Amino acid sequence: MQRPAFTNPPPAHSPPLHHPVPQHVSTVPMMRSPPPPVPMQQQSGSYGNPYHPQAPQGAPPAAMHQPYGNFLNDPTAQMGYQVGKTAFNAGQEYMEQNLNRYLNVSALKHYFNVSNSYVLNKIFLVLFPWRHKPWSRKQAMSASGQESIFLPPREDMNSPDMYIPLMSLVTYILISTTLAGIRGAFHPEILGLTATTAIAIVVFEILGLKLGCYLLNISNESQLLDLVAYSGYKFVGIIATLVIGEIVNGGRGTGGWVGWTVFTYTFLANAFFLLRSLKYVLLPESTGDNTRGALTVARSQRNRRTQFLFVYSYVIQFIFMWILSR
Repeated sequence: MQRPAFTNPPPAHSPPLHHPVPQHVSTVPMMRSPPPPVPMQQQSGSYGNPYHPQAPQGAPPAAMHQPYGNFLNDPTAQMGYQVGKTAFNAGQEYMEQNLNRYLNVSALKHYFNVSNSYVLNKIFLVLFPWRHKPWSRKQAMSASGQESIFLPPREDMNSPDMYIPLMSLVTYILISTTLAGIRGAFHPEILGLTATTAIAIVVFEILGLKLGCYLLNISNESQLLDLVAYSGYKFVGIIATLVIGEIVNGGRGTGGWVGWTVFTYTFLANAFFLLRSLKYVLLPESTGDNTRGALTVARSQRNRRTQFLFVYSYVIQFIFMWILSR
């Protein structure tokens, strides 16, 4: 199908084109370059934060943060601070009063007053006590000057402490579980079983000592804490037995003649150490102002106290150290 041809000729001139003419003239602002940078001091004074009020010239820095700068000066905040401080002091005083009923905290701090040199020398003394002299504890006058007190472990090598027994107990538990893992016999329950056995032995030992002291009529102001401290020194020898026996026997434990040799030495060293150290607790010296009857009673009980000290240092310690070394 074809398109029909145009019959009329095309116009000689095309009509002129008309462009739209704007009716409202708008002015375009002149673009200027930004101002040069200024120092920080001038900038802080010229270009402030539009969302916060500008600080006046020469005002202190605290005036720039009015919502939070005066928080501590607010009476309500001061009242809340005083109430919280009073409640904290009252709670601390209440805990100290109730705790002192069962344990003398100030006396307990005495047993942790140690130094690095004391710890090293004390461990050496526990393992090699044969030639140590003297064994008596040092004393000094108190601040009031009315009574004599024992020097802390930092100043007296013969003073008992609780730092070494506590750290030895924790080290014994970790070493026992580690050696069990090296032998391939580790299981999660062994950690709790080892800790329970060690703590139970210490508690049973202290109860036995307190019972013996009660039956023998032995009294001392710091007797309980001293006995707790001395009962923990056995772990030093036990740790040495476990480590040396494991290394020499090639991972087969403390059995064999090597293990028994190390165990025998550490047991004898610990027994000798306790025998000489506990002498001032279980066998206190009689003072010169005692009556003749009191001296007679002390002499009659001295043999029994000596026997009790020997049984505790050798027989009981052998049983407990053998249980803990297996």
